[in-house]
Amino acid sequence: MPQLHLEYSANLRDLDTDKALLRLNSALVASGQFGDEVDIKSRAVAHETFRVGIAPVERAFVHVKLALLSGRSPEIKRQLSASLLEALKDVLAVPAGIDTQLCVEILDIDRDSYAKVRFPA
Repeated sequence: MPQLHLEYSANLRDLDTDKALLRLNSALVASGQFGDEVDIKSRAVAHETFRVGIAPVERAFVHVKLALLSGRSPEIKRQLSASLLEALKDVLAVPAGIDTQLCVEILDIDRDSYAKVRFPA
């Protein structure tokens, strides 16, 4: 199930999104919270138009949103958040002279309304 959205400012030109997504997915698999690695779906989107604060300095961001079926404890969510943040720190070479923020957000998806079908190869 988990749906992972990696959003980042386009001024992080050296961000290897494929490597980042693989590392983030690997962190989720290692957490033991998900039954099958194929259930983890991730994607990355660069934002060309963005603003961080109001100061006239160059800033950047990477924001991970992880949507999970509801029911996990706050402690499990904190562990997942911390693990994803560490994975981001591992893959991101923070550019010199750019104030960069990394953050992770965990969202609950209502189990009663979630629907899924899979057509294996």
